[in-house]
Amino acid sequence: MNENTNASNIQEKVQVFGRFLSGMVMPNIGAFIAWGLLTALFIPTGWLPNAYLAKASGPMVQWLIPLLIAYSGGRAVYGHRGGVVGAISTAGVIAGASIPMFLGAMIMGPFGGWCIKKFDDAFQKSIPAGFEMLVNNFSAGILGAILAVLAYVVIGPVVIGLNNILRSAVEFLVKVDLIPLVSILVEPGKILFLNNAINHGIFTPIGIQESQHFGKSLFFLIEANPGPGLGVLLAFCLFGKGAAKGSAPGAVIIHFLGGIHEIYFPYILMKPLLLLALIPAGMCGVFTLHLLHGGLIAPASPGSIFAVLAMTPKGAFAANIAAVTIAAIVSFVIASIILKASKNDDSDESLKAAQSDMKSMKNLGKTTSGNVVSGSEIRKIIYACDAGMGSSAMGASALRNKFKKAGFSNIAITNCAIEDIPADAQIVVSHEKLAERAEKASPQAEHIFVTDFLQNNVFDILAERIKKSSHNKILDTPVEEPANFTFNKNILKISNIKTGLKSISKETAIKMAGQILVDGNYVNKNYIDAMLRREQQVSTYIGKGVAIPHGDNAAKSDIKASGLCILQFPDGIKFADKTAYILIGIAGIGNEHLTILSNIATMLDENENAVEILKNAKTAQEIYDLFIK
Repeated sequence: MNENTNASNIQEKVQVFGRFLSGMVMPNIGAFIAWGLLTALFIPTGWLPNAYLAKASGPMVQWLIPLLIAYSGGRAVYGHRGGVVGAISTAGVIAGASIPMFLGAMIMGPFGGWCIKKFDDAFQKSIPAGFEMLVNNFSAGILGAILAVLAYVVIGPVVIGLNNILRSAVEFLVKVDLIPLVSILVEPGKILFLNNAINHGIFTPIGIQESQHFGKSLFFLIEANPGPGLGVLLAFCLFGKGAAKGSAPGAVIIHFLGGIHEIYFPYILMKPLLLLALIPAGMCGVFTLHLLHGGLIAPASPGSIFAVLAMTPKGAFAANIAAVTIAAIVSFVIASIILKASKNDDSDESLKAAQSDMKSMKNLGKTTSGNVVSGSEIRKIIYACDAGMGSSAMGASALRNKFKKAGFSNIAITNCAIEDIPADAQIVVSHEKLAERAEKASPQAEHIFVTDFLQNNVFDILAERIKKSSHNKILDTPVEEPANFTFNKNILKISNIKTGLKSISKETAIKMAGQILVDGNYVNKNYIDAMLRREQQVSTYIGKGVAIPHGDNAAKSDIKASGLCILQFPDGIKFADKTAYILIGIAGIGNEHLTILSNIATMLDENENAVEILKNAKTAQEIYDLFIK
């Protein structure tokens, strides 16, 4: 039992690692394609040889692609900030090497993100108010410089040594004509969803070095060859049964023409014996490439026949087509024999079970918005909006207050911009119109989408879950409490509060709020346009009669200082089908404005008559006192 458990744990860790590795490469496939096209067109053996234009491909493979990989790795660990430090760190590896430093980027990118995350965890709370931007910029720069030196002196030489060892091993296999044996590892690895990790993490760096010297490399086509999977699916088309046979023709199109190899994995999981068809097919494909001197000039991703042909250099079409065809024939013949000899019925249930297994395997270490974090596991909840400035801050504050009252005070609840959602976020609450961006920014988290940040049932959903799991006991993980900021009276002046205003359009009201911020020297004039732009994207109405118009994430450079203004409309302003009586214009640098927003959220949450009090207040002083106390 223990041995099985340990084997399962090892398998899970390998799959998580492979998925993380491929996650650094897959978002940057466009850069690989751009480099491949430039190379295929303009190198001496290309379609349009041009020594001058061919120079454009060199910086791409030497600097651009490794830096993109490093940024993606650092960002996966710690958002944009982690990505920047990861890229800075990787520059040191690149500068000390004459070969493309993909492996170095895959090491230094995540490591740089992890280092800056640890720094922020240790010092972020002790940064004085108003100095956040200064400290954040200098800490990223200094730490990045230190890591770049470390990478140049230590990591670079180690990676070059490993690369030389790996390359020597590969050259030995080629020399003794044993390179086809790699399929014994590659084909089962693909079924375990290590296909992208194998292709882009191992074969692509070797292939690029070969391509630079010889104009092509067979390593680009070892994993990407669609032949083995095509043969298996064709066998199911003819000799399969039930749902497997019925779905196979569609799978052929998706696999062979679309390049989505994962489509045939459930068929193999349903009959693992079919690996005996894939492995020989892969070996025959590699042997054909080696024998006929085939190969691609750059990675074929996705592994579609169209991508394979697009990356085929002159003189290699016959070899590559032969490799795909022979691999397909071999897998088809063996798979057909296995299917015809099989006594088990390929029923709908068996295919669905295999697809379920595949989905479970693919999601190991990575939850989706459809998965639910159990109450006992909840440690970190993030409220996210476009700029992380207003609505998310108030939503987080309101939920934090409710949790404390319920006794769940050991759960960290913070807010941020969508692009800055931390990698360890378990539950992300965001506006329903930001759903696609939120899921893309944090695929590992459970997502809850709301229409209003204050009026929603997020607390009810999570509190019930926590009570069932923890039996009303407080969780024992230390909470990440928000820092206590010294209130700066310049953020909200009495002169920034306007009462008794006539009802107008929301656009006019937002412009009015923006102009107050401009006149108060909080923002540049461009910030008003950013406020209107933000409103068009997602409504800033947060519930309970309150709207908090503010600029989008791109407008942060237009903010000079943190500031708030408050506009009272006793008769209300329409925000779609909602009515807002209080508009709070926001411009925030760092966390300076969060104290006031927290007070507002608390007041609205604890006092059902708060909006009535605010919209009926006769003087600016009354509203000012309520907001800053």
